Amino acid sequence: MQNDISKEFTLSSLIKFTLPTIIMLVFVATYTIVDGIFVSRYVGTTALSAMNIVFPLINILIGLGVMLGTGGSAIIGRRLGEGKEDEARSAFTLITTFAIVTGLIISILCLIFIRPLSLFLGADENLLPYCVKYGSVMMAFYTISVVQTLFQTLFVTAGKPNLGLWLNVGAGISNIIFDYIFIVLLDMGIVGAAWGTVSGFVVGGVPALFYFAKPRTVLYFVKPKWNSTTIAHTLLNGSSEMVTSGAMAVTTFLFNLAMMELLGEDGVAAITIVLYAQFLFTSAYLGFASGAAPVFSYNYGNRNIPQLKRLFKMCLGIILISSVVCFGFSYLMAVPTIRIFTAPETNTYAITLHGYKIFVWNFLFAGINIFASSFFTALSNGKVSAMISFLRTFVFVAGSILILPKFLGINGIWLAIPAAEAVTVLVAVFFLALNRKYYHYL
Repeated sequence: MQNDISKEFTLSSLIKFTLPTIIMLVFVATYTIVDGIFVSRYVGTTALSAMNIVFPLINILIGLGVMLGTGGSAIIGRRLGEGKEDEARSAFTLITTFAIVTGLIISILCLIFIRPLSLFLGADENLLPYCVKYGSVMMAFYTISVVQTLFQTLFVTAGKPNLGLWLNVGAGISNIIFDYIFIVLLDMGIVGAAWGTVSGFVVGGVPALFYFAKPRTVLYFVKPKWNSTTIAHTLLNGSSEMVTSGAMAVTTFLFNLAMMELLGEDGVAAITIVLYAQFLFTSAYLGFASGAAPVFSYNYGNRNIPQLKRLFKMCLGIILISSVVCFGFSYLMAVPTIRIFTAPETNTYAITLHGYKIFVWNFLFAGINIFASSFFTALSNGKVSAMISFLRTFVFVAGSILILPKFLGINGIWLAIPAAEAVTVLVAVFFLALNRKYYHYL
């Protein structure tokens, strides 16, 4: 069976190949944001704040799926490039099984302890009931989302990015429809938002399991065999993505605590809206990097150095140009973006608008950082990838949140991520320059 990642790529064919993954992740971000819009408009900003309090738990499970997907993709793609298709299928099956079992364990633990976890994450008496209601439903079914997230990358590795795209489009449409039914028509409040999201998980995750049950493509399920080396390499290769999600969980927690202290629930609602906007735009970067990663893995495994160099230069150019476009567009769209979530006469609107115009500067730097981390994952260099992600999403952000407000007040919180992204660019460029001769991409 021919795998699309083995072909020779030009600029146009690379964009065409990665576009489904970009659209897929942007669509996932969009329907996640729709939850926030419905809750903010029909339940209230207190419920929106509660969703952000619970979000660190969701981040952990998203991180599990992304870690196993990207880490496993590097291994599977490299084995395909080496012509070891049977080993690739065996690894594919094992990684999927491991993701389901691990997801179940984490989901059950979070469900059992959702109340104390919500209190630990910063919920007060007003937010706690919303957190428990929303978190209970989400945690009960989040294993399905782990599967959905896993296959967002593995569909690309299998050379079928369009199938992943259509599944996620179906999941997004399902989420939006059921959000409307449960929240607006049935008046189920924040519980309705959770059930709407769960419907998207089912549509996006379950059909993928059936698709790979038969040999329809180069990858399909075979009898699972335990291989500790494969799992260890998968975890190491994808560790940067897990670091990213874990760090996002911690920094979201720190953002919530800082906002609750300085501006109360309105501040938490404001940071939630801004983080939604960041989620949307960075999803495009993540989509491009994830779409290109299996191609890098294949050509690295196949020792196709000329193609590896062309791919790297093309990707770098795309990232740099899109970063400028993304920043300009997001800055110009500040007012209409915020008006979707909250009315102009509210205190939340004023806080969000002020912060958003400071926050959007991070889009000038985020793209290259996301690409660099994903690139080293694709080359099976999980250590460098994890280091870039850990510094970017945790060390520099947490440090900025803890230090900048002492000197700049509330503006210090809004500057935390732009400052972290700007410093991370220096780290990313350093590692790209340091490893260029070893991997021969420059």
